[in-house]
Amino acid sequence: MPRAARPTIDRMYQRRTRAWFGLSIVLGPVLLVAMDGSVLFLAMPRITAALDPAPGQALWILDVYGFVVGALLIAFGRVGDRYGRLRLLMIGVLVFGAGSAAAAFAPSAELLIASRALMGLGGATLLPSALAVISELFADPRQRARAVGIFAATFAAGFAIGPMAGGQLLSTFWWGSVFLINLPVVLLFTACAPVLLREVRAGGTGRVDLPSVILSAGGLLLCVYAVKHLAAYGPSLPALVAGPAGLVVLVGFVRRQRTLDHPLVDVALFRRRVFTVAIATGLLSLVAWSAGAYLSAVYLQSVRGLSVAHAALLTLPGAVVLTVTCITTPHLVERVGERASLILCHLSMAAGLLLLAPTAASGGTAWYVASTVVAGVGYGISFSLVAETAVGAVPEERAGSAGAIAETSNEIGNALGIALLGSLATLVFRLRDPGTSGTLDEALSAPGLSSIAIDQAKHAYLDGFHVVAITAAVLCLALAVLATRWIPENSRSNA
Repeated sequence: MPRAARPTIDRMYQRRTRAWFGLSIVLGPVLLVAMDGSVLFLAMPRITAALDPAPGQALWILDVYGFVVGALLIAFGRVGDRYGRLRLLMIGVLVFGAGSAAAAFAPSAELLIASRALMGLGGATLLPSALAVISELFADPRQRARAVGIFAATFAAGFAIGPMAGGQLLSTFWWGSVFLINLPVVLLFTACAPVLLREVRAGGTGRVDLPSVILSAGGLLLCVYAVKHLAAYGPSLPALVAGPAGLVVLVGFVRRQRTLDHPLVDVALFRRRVFTVAIATGLLSLVAWSAGAYLSAVYLQSVRGLSVAHAALLTLPGAVVLTVTCITTPHLVERVGERASLILCHLSMAAGLLLLAPTAASGGTAWYVASTVVAGVGYGISFSLVAETAVGAVPEERAGSAGAIAETSNEIGNALGIALLGSLATLVFRLRDPGTSGTLDEALSAPGLSSIAIDQAKHAYLDGFHVVAITAAVLCLALAVLATRWIPENSRSNA
C-alpha cells in the first residue's frame, strides 16, 4: 500500500470509530427518555401508598411527562436547528438530570408532578437534537440508515424495558430509585459528549413561533383536563367548558401553521398518504401500548396479587419481541413493502389487545404474556417504521424538526393512552363499583373492607380493563382498514 494512502485510511478509520462511540453516548439519554415514559407503571402502587395522590393526580404523575415532551418536541427541534443541536442536547441532559433528582425525593404528589414536568422539559430537548446529531456523525448513507435504525430500536426498547427495570429496582429499593438510575447516564454523557460530538446547526430555519407552541400545548392540556375530570368526578362546568375550548385552540393551531413561512408543524408533509398513516400508527400504537401496560401493571399487582418482581419478569417476553421486531422491521419493509408492514402492524396489535379479554381475578397471567408477545410485533413495526418515514420524507436540514414529528406522535400517544383510555377505565370502574374511591388501589386500601367488597372492586376494575382492551383493538383494526384503502401496494416513503 502506498504510504500516501495510509494517513487517509487512518483518518477514515478514526472518523468511523468516533462516530460509533458518539452514537453509543447519545443512545444513553435516548434510552432514559423512553424509559421514563413507562418506568412508573409498576411503581404506581408504591407511589400511591407513599404520597396518597388523588385519582386525578395519579394520572398526572403518569402522563404529565409525556405531555410536556410531546408539546415541546417540535419547538425544540426548531430551536436546535437554529441555535445548535449539541448545545441544546447538553442543556437538556442537565435539566433532565435535575428533574430526576427532584422526583426521586419528592415529598408530595404535587412536587412529583412538577418534577416529572421538569424531566419532560429536558426530554423534549433531547430527542430531536439526538437524532440530528446522529445523522451528522455518519457521512455514509448506509451507515446513517443503520444508525437511525439503532436509534429507533433503542427508543422502542426504552419503552418496553421501562416497567421491567422499574420492577427490579422496586423489589429492592424505594420508589424514588426508578429516577435515580438516570443520574449516572447523565454524568457520563456530560463528560463524553463534548469530546465525541460536534455542534450541528441548520441555517435558514426561521424563528420558533411562540404562539404556535402556546396553542398546541394549551389546547392539548385543556382537552386532557376535561376528559380526566369527567371520568374521575363526573360532569362539571369547568370540564364542560375546557373540552370545547381545547378543541377550538387546536383548530386555531392547525390553521396558524398554514399561514407561517416556518411553521412549527409542516402540514404539507401530511399530504403524503404513507407519511400520514405512519404518523397515525405511531400515535395509536403508543395509545394502545401505554394504556395496556399501565392497566396490566395494576392488574398483575392489585388484582392478581403478584409481587413487583414477578410482575416485572412477566413483561420480559413482550419486551424482547418488541425490540427484535423493531430492529428487523427495515428488512421486513424491504421484502413486503410499507403497506403490508403497516397492515401487519395493526392486525398484530389488535390481536394482542384482544388476548387481554380473558384475564380474570383468579387467573390470566398466561393470557397477559401472550398478549404482550403478539402485540409486541405490531409495536416494534410501528416504532421503527414511523422514525424511518419521518427522517426520509424531508430535506436533511429539517432532520431535527421531522424527527420531532415522529417522536411527538409516540410521546403524545404515550400520554394520551393513559389520559384517555386510562380515564375510560376509571369511568367504568366508578360506574360498576359506585361509592368506592376513584382507583382500585385506593379502594383496596380502605379500612375494614369485606371480602365481598374486595371482589366487587376487582371485578369492576377488570370490566374497565377489558373495555379499554377491546376499544384499543377496534381502533387498531380501523387503522388497518385505512392503511389498506389509502396506501397503494407499491407505496414507498416518498409516496
